[in-house]
Amino acid sequence: MNNAEGGGIFLEHITWLEAEQWLSPDRVVVIPLGAAAKEHGPHLPLSNDAITANWLAREVCARLPVVIAPLLNLHYYPAFVEYPGSISLSDDTARDVLIDVCRSLTRFGPTVFFVINTGVSTEGPLTQSARELEREGIELHFSRLESIYATLPDDLFQQTHGTHADERETSLMLHIAPDVVDMDKAVADGSAGKGRLSRLRGQGVYSPSGVYGDATLANERKGEQLADAMVTALCAEISGLIRREKGDE
Repeated sequence: MNNAEGGGIFLEHITWLEAEQWLSPDRVVVIPLGAAAKEHGPHLPLSNDAITANWLAREVCARLPVVIAPLLNLHYYPAFVEYPGSISLSDDTARDVLIDVCRSLTRFGPTVFFVINTGVSTEGPLTQSARELEREGIELHFSRLESIYATLPDDLFQQTHGTHADERETSLMLHIAPDVVDMDKAVADGSAGKGRLSRLRGQGVYSPSGVYGDATLANERKGEQLADAMVTALCAEISGLIRREKGDE
């Protein structure tokens, strides 16, 4: 399935014969990574990050001549395991799953991969995956949420603290998938502390709701600005890899 001229394809939508044509040595493969089962408070679905990663992948695919690999919907999310439905792989398993995905596709030509990363705890295993693959001549790059957030206006978000199911994440979902958001259940939550979120006082960051931040401050306008910043940052980073692989730099 080819998007507009100049765009890319989703690997899962084409035949192996078409894949053979797309998976050339100079092609950058993009891998969306987002949890399909990770708590996001009472107002967002467990699949919040998977929805985000898939949306970002579609935006990138419409703009750049990349191959989009299937979504990786399980990874390393140890901070949320106290909340029912949340799934986390071990860091070693998360590392190895991605290594195997990349190794599989390098058989057909590509050696440069880029992960659309929608997590923070994922960065450790992603770094380990990249180091292991580098030994085999395979490049793995990935996006970092905090780097993207740093490009936003200082006054865009009003919450005094927050990193999860908060004003930022909720605003983004109000823009890209408003039908899955229940703002009547949005709350401000999350005490000061260190470690993973916890439903029990005195253990980590206390949050009976699973929210860390103030989701009640979210709106679609803020989400649109955040979404634009994310797409711009991803396309800039991936475009640099494409130009280098094509020999344009």
